[in-house]
Amino acid sequence: MSIESLFYPKGVAVVGSASEGKIGWELIRKMLAGGYQNIFAVNPKAQGALDVPGYDAVTKIEQPVDMAVIVSPPSTVPNVLEDCGRAGVRAAVIITAGFSEVGNDAGEVEIRRVAEKHGVRFIGPNCAGLINTAHHLYPTLETHPPAGGVAVVAQSGAVGGVVTAWAQEFGLGISKFVSYGNGADMNEIDFLRYLTGDAETKVVALYIESASGGREFMRALRECAAHKPVVVIKAGRTQSGRRATLSHTGSLAGADAVYDAALRQCGAIRVHTIEEMFDLCKVFVHAPRLRGRRVAIVTNSGGPGVLAADWAEEVGLDVVEPGPATKEKLAEFLPAHCAFKNPIDLTVEGTEEGYRKTLLALADEYDALLALNIATPYLDSLALARGACDAAEQTDTPIVAAFLPHQIVAASVDYLQERGLPNFATGERAVAALAGVAAYEQKPGFSVSGVTKTWFLGEQERLPGEGQMLEPEAMAWLRENDIPTPEFRFAATQAEAVQGCREIGYPVVIKVVSPEILHKSDVGGVIVGIEDDRAAQDAFVRIQQAAEGKDFQGVVIYPLIRDAQEVLLGLSRDPQFGPVVAFGLGGIYTEVWRDVALRVAPVKRAEAEQMIREIKSFPLLEGVRGQAGRDLGALADVLVKFSQLPFRYPDIGEVDLNPVFLLTEGLVVGDVRVIRQNDT
Repeated sequence: MSIESLFYPKGVAVVGSASEGKIGWELIRKMLAGGYQNIFAVNPKAQGALDVPGYDAVTKIEQPVDMAVIVSPPSTVPNVLEDCGRAGVRAAVIITAGFSEVGNDAGEVEIRRVAEKHGVRFIGPNCAGLINTAHHLYPTLETHPPAGGVAVVAQSGAVGGVVTAWAQEFGLGISKFVSYGNGADMNEIDFLRYLTGDAETKVVALYIESASGGREFMRALRECAAHKPVVVIKAGRTQSGRRATLSHTGSLAGADAVYDAALRQCGAIRVHTIEEMFDLCKVFVHAPRLRGRRVAIVTNSGGPGVLAADWAEEVGLDVVEPGPATKEKLAEFLPAHCAFKNPIDLTVEGTEEGYRKTLLALADEYDALLALNIATPYLDSLALARGACDAAEQTDTPIVAAFLPHQIVAASVDYLQERGLPNFATGERAVAALAGVAAYEQKPGFSVSGVTKTWFLGEQERLPGEGQMLEPEAMAWLRENDIPTPEFRFAATQAEAVQGCREIGYPVVIKVVSPEILHKSDVGGVIVGIEDDRAAQDAFVRIQQAAEGKDFQGVVIYPLIRDAQEVLLGLSRDPQFGPVVAFGLGGIYTEVWRDVALRVAPVKRAEAEQMIREIKSFPLLEGVRGQAGRDLGALADVLVKFSQLPFRYPDIGEVDLNPVFLLTEGLVVGDVRVIRQNDT
């Protein structure tokens, strides 16, 4: 298996100059320093390095070689891969840059063609190599981290390098590191699948700038996240970030809100900074699982303790006071001047025994504990670290530490790391990491139908008609697909309009029908509350005048809907993930508040319910200040059906239902716009 040859090679050929100071020489040096021995240097001069033998071709190496690390010039890489293929090499790490990231797409296509011809799988080009600490394998220029349970998969070698450097500095154990660069062959999908079953990896840290394969990526991520935590940084969140992404990797980033939805659907944890990623990985590896969100803070300084408590509540933790029994227990050994409310302030007189006993006394009542030490030079912080570590070993309740400032407590931090108690730069970062773990433990169990390959088994159809669908036609189409619509009539003349109003029954709403008018209200194309025939005649004339110069085809007539909450349902197509469904407040609130929940479509009932509850305006739907609640069950049912439409009708580009009138019983669509994929 090629991926096994990457992480567990029997022999490695380093292809490129082996002269001292060159990248090939440095790679050989780092692999030898890491303890790997079966290395061979390959270059035109057959030059060896550091007692590693040299050859002028991989085919001339007489010992087993199943991986090549390539650092030769870009123009030579296809020939190097030819040589590797003939030698039976199964995997390659192409560190060499100068391909699609600088516009050399043809060169990247060529190396992929040669590799496929010989069955060679590779990472790169333009990558930073890989690490397998258990195999003492370090074909990378990045820092050698300690061994442990975190796998780092990074599209950017520099980002991965920061994580591995911090891992060495702060004692986070790494199982594997891989930088796949341009991802011309193997990418994050391959490594997510591999790491799902990797017993050496407990947590996966993933940095991506775009997702290869969209839904294929979701399938791989979903499977991995079902077995172990996956912490993700998705770069390119802003317009400037997306520009930088394009120049860096030559890849196209999709809309950030859709990425956010896709990651959430797959059970991954999205963070926005390397610090957040690092902190979460530390807690996942070192702390037992959290039962809930109740956290207690034990500190020797009131102010920083309060700041940590404030932030804990901001990020969703519950900083409640200890119960009476716990306070009595604390009073048995703590001085009276200590604060027992939470944070538990031991004051500057806090001791090793005070930290140990306090943490243990709180352990049964809380889901997680923070030992916070704000040190001054004269205090014995090492003793406080011993107390916290002793307590952590005597309870299953997760305990984390925040000992600071670092220049004073450096020895204590080293001690905490040696005993496996995760330490954080601040109390705020510590509680944020705990909140992330709590959210992961309590995340809803999504059943993501859109991620499966065989979800839609019915017959596909085309949207009715040709060109832009007019509103009456679109309403009829919705009705055929079991999406509730009100009674309506289309009228091309004033007389037909009056007749239609009578059939619907006053009061009514009349709207313009024209393929050239999308936003009807903006041009005076909607008249509400028409009570009689004369008003209907006047409304028709006014709308016809408002549409002067446009392709006016008539009006559509609806009953006036009263006492409804306006919501919206939307469908669009993301370049990475395909059909996406949106739900939020409708009417004028859509653009003002932008209170919208997104999912990659289709969604099942549980996900639809989660989307409804996710918007900030959800209390309006439940009913506030004596108002009746809306029919959320009917809304969830329609959201499920609506999300399935792009799979039955693959020529759907966009569909907007805004407003949808949500009633106390049922709902009806108030307006619809359908855009075909080939419409301009």
